[in-house]
Amino acid sequence: MNPTSSPALPGSSLNARRRLRELDRLADGQADSVVDVLVVGLGATGAGAALDAATRGLTVAAIDAHDLAFGTSRWSSKLIHGGLRYLASGQLDVAHESAVERGILMERTAPHLVRAQPFVLPLTPLVSRGQAALARAGFLAGDMLRVGARTSRSTLPQPRTLSAVETRHLAPALRPTGLRGGLLSWDGKLSDDARLVTAIARTAAAYGARILTRTRALELHRDGALVRDETTGQELRIRARTVINAAGVWAGGLVDDVRLRPSRGTHLVLRSEDLGRLSAGLHIPIPGETNRFVLVLPQGDGRVYVGLTDEPVDGDIPDVPEVPETDIGFLLDVLGSALDVTVQRADVVGAFAGLRPLLDTRDAAGRTADISRKHAVLTSPSGVVTVVGGKLTTYRRMAQDAVDAVVAAGGLTAGPCRTASVPLVGAARPQTLAGLDVPARLVYRYGSEAPAVQALGLEDPALAKPVVPGHPVTGAELVWAVRHEGALDTSDLLDRRTRIGLVPEDRSTAEGAALDALARTAQVE
Repeated sequence: MNPTSSPALPGSSLNARRRLRELDRLADGQADSVVDVLVVGLGATGAGAALDAATRGLTVAAIDAHDLAFGTSRWSSKLIHGGLRYLASGQLDVAHESAVERGILMERTAPHLVRAQPFVLPLTPLVSRGQAALARAGFLAGDMLRVGARTSRSTLPQPRTLSAVETRHLAPALRPTGLRGGLLSWDGKLSDDARLVTAIARTAAAYGARILTRTRALELHRDGALVRDETTGQELRIRARTVINAAGVWAGGLVDDVRLRPSRGTHLVLRSEDLGRLSAGLHIPIPGETNRFVLVLPQGDGRVYVGLTDEPVDGDIPDVPEVPETDIGFLLDVLGSALDVTVQRADVVGAFAGLRPLLDTRDAAGRTADISRKHAVLTSPSGVVTVVGGKLTTYRRMAQDAVDAVVAAGGLTAGPCRTASVPLVGAARPQTLAGLDVPARLVYRYGSEAPAVQALGLEDPALAKPVVPGHPVTGAELVWAVRHEGALDTSDLLDRRTRIGLVPEDRSTAEGAALDALARTAQVE
């Protein structure tokens, strides 16, 4: 292979061959097959726990029944929040923690994946002057959170008031009638939540963690787990000195005394042309609500996400949540309250929903929107440590607290947490990234590895072409995902390593390119 097509961080490649080799090592029954920490679940928190433990010098195996970011971690708004909403509801500790973790991601660990995103709150006739004053005060308080978290002004600009002309310049689709202006604020935006999880997992692998997808936990015990290789059906025992249950909304199915109240968050996918040119995201107030908004989120790939809902979910937890028509209707109605363009049901080209793993406390009552997003680390009578609650922004702190708990419970010898300063694969200084002679879109998704991804297309011009008309993902990116990012099948490629699959029509078009990428890698191996 051309050396320019290799990862920037040695040992970070995840692929089918490495997975089989590491499963064999764990199953051979030798003394060195016992790991210090077994992590169950490879969403952001589970992958973060694997990285935290590995960088403390512990031996780690991390498993998931499906794929990296298969669950909640791929269904977010793709935002790294500074905690403004939690400040407004009096959750000062959660708000400060969010602002700190946002700054760590933007300035230290993942500056290639997280950048500043402007948002406009339009002051329409539905927003009273009192509500506008409250929102303005909230944005200024949010800026104080930035100061308290020591995030630089160059990273997140200052909020300010906009005239009506400035507001419509940033968002021409807004209805001009009665528009008094707008409020401009800034937050962190991810290139892709599933890409963040992939980067965390690959960084953990570079530090020696064994990252094993398609490996289902059948039973959890204080000294390991009975698991099944979902690709072959073979069962084996992974022996471990401690166990972290980071299975998100499925955590209660592995440990009996964990009770959750899942909440569904739904997003719509629209074509960018349906909303005109959007230079900023939008906060559209929900009529009748004081502190809730629908977000309009331009993605830069010809799509716009609109979300999100917060509805309780009862009963069994599905692998992939369904999007009910009531959620779609609600989001379209809120859009219609502020936009000058008509967005109809037929304009919704895709939709997705995620389930928040909110902790069910005995004093929690009413709406799931009112339950605290603060995370919890619980140790069961069997000795399994479970981490639940929280949100994507604070994954690193959740992982740190979970690893602290197993180190204490298991009497493990480990160094201090290092993840606040460990750069994820692809991370580099902004000036270094700006100097790369590759398209900015690749830098924003792959960071310092962008030249290696581009090199695959230079080696084979067929791989340089987009796999779907109107969408920027190329065949080279699919091949890279199979060789280095652990993608094992077409769903991994289209639904998680890229976001092509969010639009069923685009997914169908790209299926052949995904199969070709898998076949190319099989030939190399």
